[in-house]
Amino acid sequence: MPGQTRFARTTLGQLAAGFVFAIAACAAHAIDVAGVALPDSVKVGATDLRLNGAGVRTFIIVKVYVGALYLPEKTGSAAAVLEGKGAKRISMHLLRDLSAERLGKALDEGLEKNLTAAEHEKMAPQIEALHAAMNAVGDAKEKSVVTLDYLPESDSTRVTLNGAPVGKPIAGADFYRALLKVWIGDHPAQSDLKAAMLGQTKG
Repeated sequence: MPGQTRFARTTLGQLAAGFVFAIAACAAHAIDVAGVALPDSVKVGATDLRLNGAGVRTFIIVKVYVGALYLPEKTGSAAAVLEGKGAKRISMHLLRDLSAERLGKALDEGLEKNLTAAEHEKMAPQIEALHAAMNAVGDAKEKSVVTLDYLPESDSTRVTLNGAPVGKPIAGADFYRALLKVWIGDHPAQSDLKAAMLGQTKG
């Protein structure tokens, strides 16, 4: 019937439009960095965090991972990130297989570069707990995601691999600030990655 045909066409048209809109909405909520689709928001504990910035960590010419920083509010200031309270997330989206030993060594080097000898000694128990968590991560495969979350509710750092917690929570906001310095401190792992995570440049 003509009326039914018009109705069917209208309904199909609405469904098609809705489908296109849904795809567009999904695309608007993901940012592509080196082929990795990063959500523009995540939930850590009870807090919604926004993607502050992201970039690629390279070793010589090899792309190792996409590093992303999530905060309650965006900022381009490293000092504001370090001094800011509330939940935070650093995520590492691996672009190649990476051993726990290498990942742990890289974090160690970053901490040593950005902490005084006294600070490093004071945080020795927390650094050992980080080593244990990295060992629990094991040999992470390409496309795995390692996150370092600060949870203000428990004043602790949580390490996860593909969303599953590994190791034990590591106490203290001071320790998470130290971890942040690996990427955005005065002696970052990579200066252009620091700028990208602070949203100062595109990753």
